[in-house]
Amino acid sequence: MAENNQVAAVKLSERDFQALTFQQKTDYLKTVSGKEKMDLIVDDADAKRLAAALESQEFFWLMKEVGEADAVDLLRLASAEQCVFIMDMELWDGWTFSEAQACHWLTYFIEGGEARIHELLKHLDFELLQLLLSREIVVGGGIGDQANDEERFGDYDHTFDGVFMITFKNPEHSQLIGSFLSMLIKLDNPLYTALMEGVKGDVDLELEEQCQRFRTGRLQDLGFPPLDEALSIYARIHPDHFQLQGGKELASAGEGGHLMPVNAGDGTLLSRALNLAGSDVVSQELNYLVNSALVAEGQAFHEPESMLSVMHRVCGYLNIALEKLASGDDRKAAKLLVDEELKRLFQLGYSIVLQLKFAARDTGTVDYASGKLLAGLKAKRPRFYRGLDADGIDGYREFRDLEDVRRVADLLSSL
Repeated sequence: MAENNQVAAVKLSERDFQALTFQQKTDYLKTVSGKEKMDLIVDDADAKRLAAALESQEFFWLMKEVGEADAVDLLRLASAEQCVFIMDMELWDGWTFSEAQACHWLTYFIEGGEARIHELLKHLDFELLQLLLSREIVVGGGIGDQANDEERFGDYDHTFDGVFMITFKNPEHSQLIGSFLSMLIKLDNPLYTALMEGVKGDVDLELEEQCQRFRTGRLQDLGFPPLDEALSIYARIHPDHFQLQGGKELASAGEGGHLMPVNAGDGTLLSRALNLAGSDVVSQELNYLVNSALVAEGQAFHEPESMLSVMHRVCGYLNIALEKLASGDDRKAAKLLVDEELKRLFQLGYSIVLQLKFAARDTGTVDYASGKLLAGLKAKRPRFYRGLDADGIDGYREFRDLEDVRRVADLLSSL
């Protein structure tokens, strides 16, 4: 173990990395990120095994860090389980399935050839395949169809087996779906037949609900709550009536639910309190809270910038709550993290910021800067106008501390 730690503490060249044992490689990869991490994996002789050693969440975040366009070689190494996780993250906006996103990712997977598709078919829900195909094709004919060939072929675009007649609904996706079906009938003819029969008689809404239930179950196992539970973190509480409850049971929240590194911010009360608390369970609870906020946002998973923004929001609201309750006392703040549910602390911080949004609704714009300030506050999730920062950037960020709240409140009172 000491040897592994020594390896991880030194910056290694690609050649030195490749000389390590497999365990040393996986240990070292935990110390690097982004493109450096991807390049070490992709260029290694044991690339597929190294990629498979990454948890699905870790693989997904690495792909997002690097960017899809630059992570094509990494995606080719993804295990079937990692591919399923990617689809669970990418194909849904809240409760709504996106066939456009499904086709986007199917394009990547088909580029891996028949072997990749064959392995993936063993792990995908039948209902998900049926849902996608029902959005993309109309199926006629079928086993036992008595119509003559002229009648059967007349109104359809294509047949792969002379039994089922297919019309493509979306010309933009027809080539992709056609390629997938030609692989499917070759790799698993019984599955192809079952899907064609299913698409002929499916009820789309029921399929979508079934797929969402299966997805929710998989994600719960990885530390991501159902959507309704995730949305509950934004329940409003009156800041003046907030009372400490204490007695939190230090039970693990969200086994294995680590998607991306959580940065509490350098020098913040939250950061200092987390270090003082020194609790792995509190860290797990924080990860689960970040996961909840990501699930609540839906499309946040699609862009790394959006994911980071959500993480900063969670940490900002927690920091605001700690500053209000602990008044800068690090030890008191650490005790709050251990004793109180982080979800309630988040709700307190959120509700403090939400008061600014309510005040902004009745405030008029007097100039460009005030207009930008008010626009940020009136957003679905209130945001801080960066024009008030020392660098004066014309954009938005998340609220970080009570000083942000005070500055905005003072400006609103002067308008």
